[in-house]
Amino acid sequence: MSDAPDLARDRSREPSRELDLVLFGATGFTGGLTADYLAAHAPADLRWAIAGRNADKLDAVRRRLGADVEVLVADSTDAAALADIARRARVVATTIGPYLDHGGPLVAACAEAGTDYLDLTGEPEFVDRMFLEHHRTALRTGARLVHACGFDSVPHDLGAYYTVQQLPSDEPITLRGVVRSGGTFSGGTFHSALNQFARAKEMRKTYAARRRAEVRPEGRSSRSVGGKPHRDPVLGYWLLPLPTIDPIVVARSGAALEAYGPRFRYSHWAGTKTLRYAAAGALGVGALTVAAQVGPLRELLKDKVPVGSGPDESKRERSWFTVDFVGEAAGTTVHTRVSGGDPGYTETAKMLSEAALCLALDDNPATAGQVTPAQAMGDALLARLQAAGMRFETL
Repeated sequence: MSDAPDLARDRSREPSRELDLVLFGATGFTGGLTADYLAAHAPADLRWAIAGRNADKLDAVRRRLGADVEVLVADSTDAAALADIARRARVVATTIGPYLDHGGPLVAACAEAGTDYLDLTGEPEFVDRMFLEHHRTALRTGARLVHACGFDSVPHDLGAYYTVQQLPSDEPITLRGVVRSGGTFSGGTFHSALNQFARAKEMRKTYAARRRAEVRPEGRSSRSVGGKPHRDPVLGYWLLPLPTIDPIVVARSGAALEAYGPRFRYSHWAGTKTLRYAAAGALGVGALTVAAQVGPLRELLKDKVPVGSGPDESKRERSWFTVDFVGEAAGTTVHTRVSGGDPGYTETAKMLSEAALCLALDDNPATAGQVTPAQAMGDALLARLQAAGMRFETL
């Protein structure tokens, strides 16, 4: 969160930069879908570029797009090249993961240059490391570092933001999110999950270091809470705890924004229609957790789901997701739902694109440092996503 907003630069006085937006990773599967979305939906006068390490592949993407887009060549480890790109751009978005392996230098370049940064990470350790290493720099330069701008964690973060606005902000709020989907998640997401399962000790250590370093709101509290599998009395689904980055992001938005009330508690679940499916899901997560601890087996699983590949268009068109939210405060209960199409690819590309355009073009809250999507963009991103076809509804 932005714990010292008075340090943030007055961005309105900054001279215009050469580029509004740079997209890293356009030659990958999800990056290619993101480039396609930008070419189809960005304003005609947007000054944007695609970036990566392979000039020939980038040129092929530019030809496919048929758009007025610049090509920038830079490796994810080339600090000088990344710094040059960050200085030229207002916003940089990247799809190159796993981020713990490839993301740090670009975050550093953007933080130092005062350039807004977005990614698709679902890796809590990476997010916490970037906070510890670059949050203070970003506060000084005015950069907004916004992680988790895809299915991790935009539907959950913005869905919670949408829901709490329908509850009294001066009372404690309890909120649960229940995820259901019919779709394929990306190879990058799968690789990141395996890496996290294998680094549980490091992840806990980094999280603890962040907790010691960050400033908490005075007179308010916000955190995510766990629980045991059970049947939801409102939704009727069997609920299975979902160990993703999403509840962490939602809780950080709750700490940053007063609309979440003086005491905010969020729980995050996968929802199934039958107990049998819930049990199978629990066994599957357990098996992956165990397999991730064995190096050769972990690498074999990664080979089965390579990064940069994904389902064809017909399969993506049949995919879907819903996130139901049940919020309670002062005797009031609200049930909302966020829903959309293919979560792992099509909608993720849409969410990252709209978030990048939102930071580049819209009137957003004055903030800086490492911030959540809801904290950085709030109503502006909510309006963009609704206009782009994602549904936010009160049931």
